[in-house]
Amino acid sequence: MTHLSVVGCGNMGGALLQGLARSGDHTLVGCDIDADARAAVADYCETTDDLAVAAEADYVVLAVKPDTVSDILPALDLEGDQTLISIAAGVSIDYLDDLTDAKIVRLMPNLNAETRNMAAAVTGAVDDTVRALLDEVGEYAEIEESQMDIATAVNGSGPAFVFYLIGAMADAGVDSGLDEKQAETLAAQTFKGAAETVLQSEKSIDELIDAVCSPGGTTIEGMELLWDSDVEADVGAAVHAAEDRSREMAAEFADE
Repeated sequence: MTHLSVVGCGNMGGALLQGLARSGDHTLVGCDIDADARAAVADYCETTDDLAVAAEADYVVLAVKPDTVSDILPALDLEGDQTLISIAAGVSIDYLDDLTDAKIVRLMPNLNAETRNMAAAVTGAVDDTVRALLDEVGEYAEIEESQMDIATAVNGSGPAFVFYLIGAMADAGVDSGLDEKQAETLAAQTFKGAAETVLQSEKSIDELIDAVCSPGGTTIEGMELLWDSDVEADVGAAVHAAEDRSREMAAEFADE
């Protein structure tokens, strides 16, 4: 049984607590000074506003805004046999290392952790316990720290981009007569099923597209329009805009 605390019970910290609580195999603590944030996770874990209580855990997730890390992490006063898992965007391992004696893991998760469908990028002192925790809440990739900015964009910001695309498909359904709930269900489930197919199939993305497109059929008509459009470039530009902002944030901390 892993003793894990989450400091910062906002959207992402709360999603991790909710996802990990489903197994019932861990001692979980949520720490936040905001009473509403604590109340939001009270069904999944013990809650506290005391950093000293959170610091008793073997694994401490730092899920706070980057500009508060320099105040909160020294106050936790973690020791060398503990592991800090930081999800503070743009805050490097070197920066964190100056503030704590703990082993350091950098994690970029996403909100899908609450449904155990998270995509995460991780680097640093990743041990088998960290891997097991991540396995419980989704899929993950171990990467180099130099790749964290693009990972932040692809899987960290990515859910918002996917939500946007689901909304666009659902709106098209509504325009042609489906009610809003029907259209949203069909669009969202289609994305869910397509994503699972990508993960489980040995075929490439292009091969999977070809498998759906019958000559002279409906899908090829839509794909021809997409291939002739700027959609691929626009989606790529959105990802790179998020990547650039992550890089800017990292540079701000490096200059401190």
